Amino acid sequence: MISVENVTKAFDTRNVLDGVNVRFARGKVSSLVGPSGGGKSTLLRCINGLERFDSGRIEVAGLELGPSKRPRPTRAERAVLRAIRLKAGMVFQHYGLFSHMSALENVMEAPIHVRGLAPAEARQRAQLLLDQVGLSHRRDAFPRELSGGEQQRVAIARALAMDPEALLLDEPTSALDPERKLEVVRVLHDLAKQGATMIIVTHEAAILRDIADHAVVLRDGRVVAEGKPAEIL
Repeated sequence: MISVENVTKAFDTRNVLDGVNVRFARGKVSSLVGPSGGGKSTLLRCINGLERFDSGRIEVAGLELGPSKRPRPTRAERAVLRAIRLKAGMVFQHYGLFSHMSALENVMEAPIHVRGLAPAEARQRAQLLLDQVGLSHRRDAFPRELSGGEQQRVAIARALAMDPEALLLDEPTSALDPERKLEVVRVLHDLAKQGATMIIVTHEAAILRDIADHAVVLRDGRVVAEGKPAEIL
């Protein structure tokens, strides 16, 4: 579903991605692993169009992203980026919830304003998704009233509300204590059993061992190994 071909990306004089070639299959869970600074999060952000890259190409569900050094995308590029972000939902390491909105409102917001869903339909879908991640009882709580694990589960529900073809998760458990990590891992495990396409940047052995179908090791901006998670571990 997602193809990355010979992608390079430099910050100043440092090559963060150095000719990355990798494919991610539909209906599979892939983990990006490796040392800190290896390029994992940058690759995920390039796939979602949040970071521009210098050379190569990325294809997401038939939509192609090319390299660009322009400070701002053109109108045509913005249209492609919008389409890609509808197909590949992003879940960030530090949640990124709207602090002035309840959990339910956070999940409802994008379907109403981006997909044009009627508020009643968006509310019903948001309630179902919060139930799916085990938070129906916390739908009226604001982010400040939620634990880190609860906030991350709201963030996952918010990404799912856009009905994406794939989920991109950037270290979804790194800021959590062990008990909260387990809450999020359970949700990811349930999504995997339902056949969701996911790419997860992680340092968690539990995600790699229990959830992932495919693992890719990035070091110094290069793919140095990939294969079955048991082999990679």
